[in-house]
Amino acid sequence: MTGDANDHSTTRPTDAAASADSLRDLIGRARFVLFDFDGPICRLFARHSAARVARQQVDWLEEQGLHGLLADGVRDDPDPHSVLRAVDHRHPDSDLVAELEERLTREELKAVVSAWPTPYADALIRTWTAVGARLAIATNNSPRVAASYLTDRGLIDCFAPHIYGRTQDLHLLKPNPYCVNRALSAMGAHPSTALMIGDSPADYFAARDAGVEFLGYARNERKEGVLRGVGVGVVVGSLERVLECVK
Repeated sequence: MTGDANDHSTTRPTDAAASADSLRDLIGRARFVLFDFDGPICRLFARHSAARVARQQVDWLEEQGLHGLLADGVRDDPDPHSVLRAVDHRHPDSDLVAELEERLTREELKAVVSAWPTPYADALIRTWTAVGARLAIATNNSPRVAASYLTDRGLIDCFAPHIYGRTQDLHLLKPNPYCVNRALSAMGAHPSTALMIGDSPADYFAARDAGVEFLGYARNERKEGVLRGVGVGVVVGSLERVLECVK
């Protein structure tokens, strides 16, 4: 997710809590694998600051004389999705929401060129595809952004056409299971045969409500603690362990 994209902590979670048996069990049952995008596949805003994008959204609203739409906490929130959600709450399905969503998509597309690939993600995606799993993206980022990144990395054929992301119907963002259910339906997948890999509570809740098993990815102890706190049972600090199991 974008809100803490500029958290540069390098402390790794202790993977001991994610037992090898639990991990193998999750992976062994998965015939369909749904990836969140920003986190498990890359750090989209590694160099193109998400906080700065959020600030630009707030500034743009103020220029339109609409600063009153945002509460103080939202004005200072580093996650651009918080601004979108706040405006959509006040003016759902409006031209204003459509404009803000498109402005965010343009900033995400700029961020693609400097995104950091998540270690082992490319190899994991290619290996899982090679052994017969079908893959999809279920993200709160724009699907155009995910497709652009995957194309640049030579990974688009592992996912296309199953890339599901943000629309202008912002109430359908995760934790709503909408994009997860879209992926399952399009691939003809029963939830019991699918696995979602994500790095946020919203990912977990969306998977849970769709009846899909969940594997947490946490690149530092803080993110692991957040996932553990909402009930995620299996969390890895590196996709290397997942790759080893798939192999």
